[in-house]
Amino acid sequence: MGKIRIAICDDEQNIRSYLAALIRREDSSCRISEYASAEAYLAAGEDYDLLLLDIELGGGAGSPGSMDGMALARRLRSLPPDRQPLIIFVTGYESYVYQAFDVEAFQYLVKPVDEGRFADVFRRAAEKLSVLEKQRRRTLLVQYAGASRVIPLENIRYVESRGHKLLLHLKEGTVEYYGKIGELELELGGQFARIHKGYLVNLRHVEEYARGQVTLTDGEKLVISKYKYDAFVKQHLRFLRQ
Repeated sequence: MGKIRIAICDDEQNIRSYLAALIRREDSSCRISEYASAEAYLAAGEDYDLLLLDIELGGGAGSPGSMDGMALARRLRSLPPDRQPLIIFVTGYESYVYQAFDVEAFQYLVKPVDEGRFADVFRRAAEKLSVLEKQRRRTLLVQYAGASRVIPLENIRYVESRGHKLLLHLKEGTVEYYGKIGELELELGGQFARIHKGYLVNLRHVEEYARGQVTLTDGEKLVISKYKYDAFVKQHLRFLRQ
């Protein structure tokens, strides 16, 4: 992939400088931006591939008058999937580790940050970003309205089977064409999961799920068959680990 866009959000200047130096040691081509608060990060309105985020921004969780790192992470998780950065929490307290899982943080570094540990985490983050970039570039070619159309898989939220036709539910509308959902399931591979005989869902657009229902990132809810549930959960976990 191209230059990795990285943000460091920490209210301590020396920590920001130290993390920036460690990043440049691993990849000198990265584009690095620094922010002293969650408010400054949000005000910039920029999208990043990777965010190194201090949980105790503004004095820590529960401190008045300033958004802490966990609140910022929750805000970012409400964005569309293609605008969400990988998050690496940087904190002085190990007690936050379970909260980090709640917002699907990629990793967790404890201050003072060990250089060897940082190098390993950064390398794995770069590999993850490379995989995500390849997924974003994957496309589907369909015959639609008398012409061939190339559709990025990233844009497909889910596929619905209606008789002999497939309905692609995209971010910006729908596309209907003749096809079989079973054949498309094989073609699309691990990024899409069959949740019902009539639905194939893009795992990148899954927000949450429970028995009987999958909720997408835009809030739409789809039925999940009880016969598909266990296989779906396993596939979703494999997808998250990639």
